[in-house]
Amino acid sequence: MVHKRRWLFVLPLIVLVFSVLGGFYGPRVLVAAAASDAPDAPDTSRRDVESFTKVLSLVEQNFAEPVNNEKAIYSGAIPGMLQTLDPHSNFFDPKEYRALMEEQKGSYSGVGMTVSSRNGKTVVIAPFPGSPAYKIGLRPGDIIFSVNDKPTEGLTTTEVADILKGPRGTPVKIVVSREGAPDYITYNVVRDDISRKTVPEGFWLKPGIAYIKIISFGDNTGRELDDNLRRLGENSIRGLVLDLRNNPGGLLKTGVAVADHFLQKGQLIVSHRGRASAEQPYYAYNGNHGHDYPIVVLVDGMSASAAEIVAGALQDHDRAWILGSKTFGKGLVQTVFPMSDHTALALTTAHFYTPSGRLIQRDYSNKSFYDYYFHKDADARNPLDVKMTDSGRTVYGGGGITPDEKYDAPRMDGLEAELNRSALFSFTRQYFTKHTASLPKGWMPDNDIIEDLHNFLLEKGTKFTEAEFTRDHDWVKRYLAREMYIYAFNVDESDQVFARTDPEVQRAIEAMPKALGLAQGAKRVIVQRMNGQRPAAVGGK
Repeated sequence: MVHKRRWLFVLPLIVLVFSVLGGFYGPRVLVAAAASDAPDAPDTSRRDVESFTKVLSLVEQNFAEPVNNEKAIYSGAIPGMLQTLDPHSNFFDPKEYRALMEEQKGSYSGVGMTVSSRNGKTVVIAPFPGSPAYKIGLRPGDIIFSVNDKPTEGLTTTEVADILKGPRGTPVKIVVSREGAPDYITYNVVRDDISRKTVPEGFWLKPGIAYIKIISFGDNTGRELDDNLRRLGENSIRGLVLDLRNNPGGLLKTGVAVADHFLQKGQLIVSHRGRASAEQPYYAYNGNHGHDYPIVVLVDGMSASAAEIVAGALQDHDRAWILGSKTFGKGLVQTVFPMSDHTALALTTAHFYTPSGRLIQRDYSNKSFYDYYFHKDADARNPLDVKMTDSGRTVYGGGGITPDEKYDAPRMDGLEAELNRSALFSFTRQYFTKHTASLPKGWMPDNDIIEDLHNFLLEKGTKFTEAEFTRDHDWVKRYLAREMYIYAFNVDESDQVFARTDPEVQRAIEAMPKALGLAQGAKRVIVQRMNGQRPAAVGGK
């Protein structure tokens, strides 16, 4: 029985190993066969697999404790093999694969709220606007004691979130404790389909200047962007701040769809090519239909993948002014191959290139994955990968997208970090036990509330000096408003007030004339080239 059970796990691994070595199934088999000219390649692969199964058998029979085969293969052997390839090839066990599919679809069935661990307890961070949790009255700061009579003590937040999910229309009992309430509160919630938009509701920063943030690139991102611009009235837009900060990327097709909306029909957006795949270009299919208002794109070190495709395309075509810090530099194409046992392999199959031909991917060959992920080479770029934008501006490849204008967000000092970690959350929770959970539109914390926070921190023993508190006054006011808006309104309203008071967003508004001048200058250069004239240089980096 031991050997039979082991092969239930080993057989999928053998298929996986041959797939990695041979190029996978279907159309790729011919390419792989052509690449395997060495006559002893199959014998070598067979010997490698036999060696692995012998090792697994020895471990299984002789290790000091019983071996969990699923853990040994799913968490050990396969990830270990992929880590020898590149930083982004990845293996998903059944649970992780389901989560990936949910994330890309942007929907699941459950109660609709984010939870986190605070002081060893599972705490509600924010119910989603309009969700069952929001409608029934669950609040930020509620401590989840049990779900369907199962205590949450000892469970991770992921395990609690999994229990809260379930088929649409099914009930779930949630028992919480709330500061100021004399006893536990029981909520009987009916699960529903939960849709989390990747493009929250856009709004006007000032007359004519719109703001839209893209959180990630899922199945519906392109449509959500179109809906936002239609609702705002795209003909009324005189400038757009497109926020791609902290956007980890996502689906290639939706990155292409977003860029398509802002470029001219027929312009190249991105291309990719790899060892076993021919070059594949992607062009603007619909185009911007004459909506050529200036755009300022906000990026940072966590803008990656599809976010870099959009930023790179708009920069190369001089369509937008890029503001912020250098992007992550993730330009590897992962193709997801579902496996027969409800697992999946995300394997790097190609590299992304911007319209000018520069490589987005940052070099990872001579550094640890830790250094790679934590940007130990943040200013890296390939001096040999020099390209030109449409108007002739110089851009570099091999290190992400370098902004046209650098803006480094100030790092949090010690007091700010402590407040952001938990103190503002705790103060807000306590504040609304003594005050009504409603605030007027446009509300911002006044000096009395700031003084209440000051006294709260002293009571809790938070270490700070009066000079530090005075110095951080503006930061405290802004971040406290964000926390209190979540409680009094919802997370979407909180995000809006946070963006309106963001110094970098204000810098983007000030940079709008630069974006306009860039687009107009690029048009002049293109006309001059068409007429055979030597174009004058256009301003930029």
